[in-house]
Amino acid sequence: MADSVYKVIELIGTSKDSWEKAAAVAVGRASKSLRDLRVAEVVQLDLQLDAKGKIEAYRAKLNVSFKFEGS
Repeated sequence: MADSVYKVIELIGTSKDSWEKAAAVAVGRASKSLRDLRVAEVVQLDLQLDAKGKIEAYRAKLNVSFKFEGS
């Protein structure tokens, strides 16, 4: 296997439905502008609440890695 370098970025996806969908939204959006996505690691899950404590959105923070092609 050839030597490779991977870059890791942090993304936050949101969904009104679930944490799983929030993570999928983040990965789906990243796949539109980044090539060779490798791993998505969920590092934090949280909730966005309204003034009355009702859940407005599920949020998933991910570290996403992709093959680095810079010089």
